[in-house]
Amino acid sequence: MDSGLLVLRLVVGLLIAGHGVQKVSFRLGGNGLAGGTEEFRRDGFRGGRVTALAAGGSQIGAGLFLAAGLLTPLAAMAAMGVMTVAGTVKWRRGLWVQNDGYEYPLVLVTVAAALALTGPGRWSLDEVLTVSDWPLWISVAGIVLGPVSGLLTRAALSHGPDGDTSERRTRHA
Repeated sequence: MDSGLLVLRLVVGLLIAGHGVQKVSFRLGGNGLAGGTEEFRRDGFRGGRVTALAAGGSQIGAGLFLAAGLLTPLAAMAAMGVMTVAGTVKWRRGLWVQNDGYEYPLVLVTVAAALALTGPGRWSLDEVLTVSDWPLWISVAGIVLGPVSGLLTRAALSHGPDGDTSERRTRHA
């Protein structure tokens, strides 16, 4: 079981972290911070560079912590939050990834929730630091708070009903 959890943590955690690296740099096929900023604007977000940096940093941190099995319920919560936001971007396109749907973010949210519940396994930093016995309520709270925080973030950073951002309105006033 521990080797399976290790493989799952490494693959999912490093993919989430890599996705964050793409948002803020030219590494791993990314378009740099300017490209990440433009992606968020196209997807209906306001906040510009700060939004791209926060999202990319959250994905990098959550992914690396998951991969390492460090503070696993909290890392899973952060991963669920950022991937819930990604799911909201793709929601209107339906479930399946071939239509650019939310299938992939949903899988990552589900895996993060499962890791919060199972724990990272023996081959993890949580185990090395002897913090692997998280109470169930912390994992359950993380599973609820992660997606809720993602939905709240999406609501807070979405464009207004006119599709314009407050940042643009301020510049043109």
